[in-house]
Amino acid sequence: MTALFDPVLTAADAALRTLFARPHATRALPAPSQPPGEMSEAERREAGALMRVNHVGEVCAQALYTAQAAVARDPALRAHFIEAAHEETDHLAWTRQRLDDLGARPSLLNPIWYAGAFGLGLVAGRLGDPMSLGFVAETERQVEAHLDSHLDRLPLADSASRAVVEQMKVDEARHAAQAVDAGAAELPAPAKALMRMASRVMTTLAHRI
Repeated sequence: MTALFDPVLTAADAALRTLFARPHATRALPAPSQPPGEMSEAERREAGALMRVNHVGEVCAQALYTAQAAVARDPALRAHFIEAAHEETDHLAWTRQRLDDLGARPSLLNPIWYAGAFGLGLVAGRLGDPMSLGFVAETERQVEAHLDSHLDRLPLADSASRAVVEQMKVDEARHAAQAVDAGAAELPAPAKALMRMASRVMTTLAHRI
């Protein structure tokens, strides 16, 4: 009976910590290569909106990895998902810190984003470990491209946010490569397109709300 409820309790604990607790990073906040400059109010608002979107992405990452770990068939793969979630906690903490520094708030829709991502993670996991890994690899590739676009849009003066995004981009690329090395299956083109469409909806709403 305990074994039956362990995954449920773990998932509930992860959701509560992600949505309502202050995240703690195991790595220091990435240091900018140059001192931050002065930003106009409009630049500060835009930087805050972009970092809110990135924070939402990390909320979703926690949900995805927690769900996939809960249904993974291979114990080694389950441990991999749990470790990836721990590393993504650094990103969650870093983006929250930048929101605070910029005077911005997290998305009001975070519980909805978390629930949706958790559901997707369960579906991907139920399709089998290779497809679950393929979902991780494709997600991380799309996140990497998304972070690239943010580096183009973040104010040059916001070197602190840029340093965070650059390190996140490196980490996401590594997660994608690890998923491929672990045996990720290539997702069909329609699935990739659907993921991109869902991502556009999420990023558009999170930028504003």
